[in-house]
Amino acid sequence: MDTEKRDSEEGSSFGTLISKVTHEITALIRDEVELGKAEMREKVAQVTTSITSMAVAGGMLLCGVLVLLAAAVLGLDTFLQTLWLSALIVGVVVAIIGFIMLQSAKKKLQAANLAPNRTMASLRKDQEMATKHEGQAKEQLK
Repeated sequence: MDTEKRDSEEGSSFGTLISKVTHEITALIRDEVELGKAEMREKVAQVTTSITSMAVAGGMLLCGVLVLLAAAVLGLDTFLQTLWLSALIVGVVVAIIGFIMLQSAKKKLQAANLAPNRTMASLRKDQEMATKHEGQAKEQLK
């Protein structure tokens, strides 16, 4: 009779253990998904803010550059005495500078790490912990 009671308690505690582990794993996965979503929202907000700032700054910069370019064309024309050649020279120089700036901006945008690093690190940590607990559970069942 004692062995039946002990077997029943062990079965009950094993069933309870499995139930708790299942519940904990489900909660952990749910929390990791929420962390990933929150981190991606944060990254998207950072990119959106940066792009908006760049667009406004670019508009202001364009206005200033246009005035400076007109002054450069007129200043060069005083030396060359040919307005079309002055405009061509200034246009080529500005196009080269613009191309260099565009390539630099592309590199900066690619350098922004948009991967959810914290979530990935947390998932690796969870995997290690689950592997460790799996080994402990197997040892206890022996």
